[in-house]
Amino acid sequence: MCTQAVPMIYLPIPAGWRHYLNGIYRRLYRQFTSPWTKLAVLALLAIFATRKELSFSLSINGGEWFGLAAPSVFGSADSETSIASLVGYTPEKREWTAREREQLNYVAQYGNIAVSQMEDHGIPASITLAQGILESGIGKSTLALRNNNHFGLKCFSKQCKKGHCSNHSDDHHKDFFRIFSSPEESYLAHSQLLQKDRYRPLFSLDSKDYRGWARGLSKAGYATDPKYADKLIRTIENLQLYRLDR
Repeated sequence: MCTQAVPMIYLPIPAGWRHYLNGIYRRLYRQFTSPWTKLAVLALLAIFATRKELSFSLSINGGEWFGLAAPSVFGSADSETSIASLVGYTPEKREWTAREREQLNYVAQYGNIAVSQMEDHGIPASITLAQGILESGIGKSTLALRNNNHFGLKCFSKQCKKGHCSNHSDDHHKDFFRIFSSPEESYLAHSQLLQKDRYRPLFSLDSKDYRGWARGLSKAGYATDPKYADKLIRTIENLQLYRLDR
């Protein structure tokens, strides 16, 4: 009895192509299993792991590595020299807190303006800067950022032009605050405000009597905070701003 042979089934790939693909496979296999390839993969993994760790550290530390954080004027000896030449004083070297470094950055940025106002109007630079630091939230308040208003200066005019003031939430919902074209203009307006009669007695004080100025401002009603004078004095003494008064 004869049995019929079962025909063989082949993939429709020419033999030449099969030989070519097999050759590529063998070369790739040898390449990926070689010691050099393994070392390269390990190196890439190490780089990836390091980058992840670095990214995590940057997010935790606020970007302090490689100078990515907000610059501090007391980050190095050179920066200490720069603030000294900028505003004419050098606080003692000690460990400053993060908030104190922000305050010192504010001093570095606006110290020359305060000194200029002191020379033109007789207001101690220490007082002006301490007020600016407190009133503007170290330059980060909405008024400081949007209005360039560093002293919470209000608008009492009933016929002010467009762009002269804006409404902000404060003691009363109808309070309007001045808009300035620059921080310098805000500092000038602050000096002009202190020329009013109710602040006039302050100018009879010694130019270096920052305590007298602080208490006098509070007594004259510059701020409603009963501890306003103490806060000014503490800020001045902590940052040694009295060194700016001449």
